[in-house]
Amino acid sequence: MPTNINQSKTLKVKKEVGENVPALSDDELVSMSVRELNQHLRGLTKEDVVRLKQRRRTLKNRGYAASCRIKRVTQKEELERQKAALQREVDKLACENASMKMELEALRSKYEALQCFARTVAHGPPAPGKAGSTSVITIVKTAGQGPGLAHCSAPS
Repeated sequence: MPTNINQSKTLKVKKEVGENVPALSDDELVSMSVRELNQHLRGLTKEDVVRLKQRRRTLKNRGYAASCRIKRVTQKEELERQKAALQREVDKLACENASMKMELEALRSKYEALQCFARTVAHGPPAPGKAGSTSVITIVKTAGQGPGLAHCSAPS
């Protein structure tokens, strides 16, 4: 049974003498079921069957590749959105952490100053010869690092 393949890559098939089957476009070839394809292949030469099946496989592979590309791009965009959201959260937590460290350092300075003052007071009343001496508490701030450690100087 003769088979004609025209330039637009559609296939005209003659099932029986005088009966023309409409040409199959690429879309039709890809979308038809295997059962429908096998019905269209009846009466064709083995060479034409192989060629038509190979064409169908090529078209299906192109479709799979296109859907994989779309899926990959979509997943990449979603991961980039998630990454940006997580980066914002990390930045927020880092800022919070820095703030808490500064607060902790300030509290530590106050604690040490109070401890130093308590030691000075614990030595008891000043001796008769040192009636005019007073305790001095000095808090030193280290440049660029927030509040520094408290240093106290007590009378000797």
